[in-house]
Amino acid sequence: MTYVIFLTVGIFTLLAVLYVYHTRGKYSTVDAFLTARGTLGSWASAATVFASIMGAWILFTPAEAGTWGGVVAFTGYAVAQALAIIAFAVLGPRMRRVAPHGSSLVEFVYYRFGGPMYAVTLMVGVFYMAVFLCAELTGIALAVNMVAGLPLWLTAVLVGGGTLDYTAYGGIRGSIFTDSVQAVVIVPALLLAFIATAAAIGGPGALLSSVREIDPALLSFGHRGGWDFALTLLIAVVAANLFHQGFWSRVYACRDTSAVRRSFLLAGAAIVPVVVVAGLFGLMAVAGGTLEVPSAALFEVVLTAAPAWVMIVVIVLAVALVMSSTDTLINAVAAVFTVDIARFYPGTSPQTLRRWARVLTAVICLAAVSVASRGYSVLYLFLLADLACAAAAFPTFYGLFSERLGGRGAVFSTLAGIAAGAYLFPDPSFTRGNLLYSFLLALLVPAGIAIFLGSVSSSRAVDLDGLSEKVHDIKA
Repeated sequence: MTYVIFLTVGIFTLLAVLYVYHTRGKYSTVDAFLTARGTLGSWASAATVFASIMGAWILFTPAEAGTWGGVVAFTGYAVAQALAIIAFAVLGPRMRRVAPHGSSLVEFVYYRFGGPMYAVTLMVGVFYMAVFLCAELTGIALAVNMVAGLPLWLTAVLVGGGTLDYTAYGGIRGSIFTDSVQAVVIVPALLLAFIATAAAIGGPGALLSSVREIDPALLSFGHRGGWDFALTLLIAVVAANLFHQGFWSRVYACRDTSAVRRSFLLAGAAIVPVVVVAGLFGLMAVAGGTLEVPSAALFEVVLTAAPAWVMIVVIVLAVALVMSSTDTLINAVAAVFTVDIARFYPGTSPQTLRRWARVLTAVICLAAVSVASRGYSVLYLFLLADLACAAAAFPTFYGLFSERLGGRGAVFSTLAGIAAGAYLFPDPSFTRGNLLYSFLLALLVPAGIAIFLGSVSSSRAVDLDGLSEKVHDIKA
């Protein structure tokens, strides 16, 4: 198993480095290093978007949801993840029209709303992406430790180091290339593992029969807990991914707005069956009587019920999933800060900007590896980041369509949403509060305030048509 992990990381890293070296003459500017602007067609963009949103969470959360929330929970999770991507098919073309030469979401916010709202969205977005990155590396480290006994730090260093090699060297094009390769690996590997495991426990008929005997509510679409979970995720996942800079980079990487629409719609549609299949592992763990730790349901059922070779497939799948999401996250956070350096220090040379991009990439990756090597649970931080994103979502993107909401109104409505959501947010032990109501308040309170402030404003806060002259790519 250790050799499998080394080999998988090594192959993905080597392919990416060779590709970056081969194409080094085509991407000579800092802007190309960060966004690969205008280079992707619909299929290539759909592949990189699909692989970027896939991550270690696929092997943990859907199956765990299936063990207690049944088909409603993991189907709702699938729909939430799909809508998070499909939202870019609507907002992406609009962003490209309002800010055709932009690079990042926070850059748009800076010119649209001003410094205070820019600071809010910067903190919200970076916090979310940093927690996501740590969660991905922690997840693969814990999974490999359970299966093969590898120390947490070794897995984190292997996966994080391999990803760092080609991301720091090639920027976004290394990430996009490996995403395309990993997208080809992810779906067949997951299907192969699912079919082999299902066959080992007696097939679909035996699975359904066993679940009906143990807990028939898991197969019912009337499962109340499953619906609460699904609605909570619908808000949290969609809002959080809107602040994922990796997807905004890919909006600008598309050749035109038609490619943006098609690619994000295709990727969103492809997500649903993948998450549903992953969720079915949870039902298999229940049916097979192998469930001990719900978050590790997929690994437990494969270890106890499937042939030994299936776990090798799962480990390859896990590495592909983690590398496809972590390279996007590392590049995304580095891009946010590099664009800001270029804007606030316009005299900075291209060589210095590229050096800063690589240094930031390394620092972000090393910090994530350090957290992952300790095995800390970041679930609560993840939920807090999602809550902040839910509060900031409507004011931020309302500004793409309305000219009357000002910067102070956007900040006030966002902070009001965070405060309202925090009032009902569960404590770390989840003994009080209500997650669904918390996210509903965080979403609806800012929306109501922003719409009201925009409607009573007597003048335009900004000329959206004029933003195209302010928001521009790095001319280096």
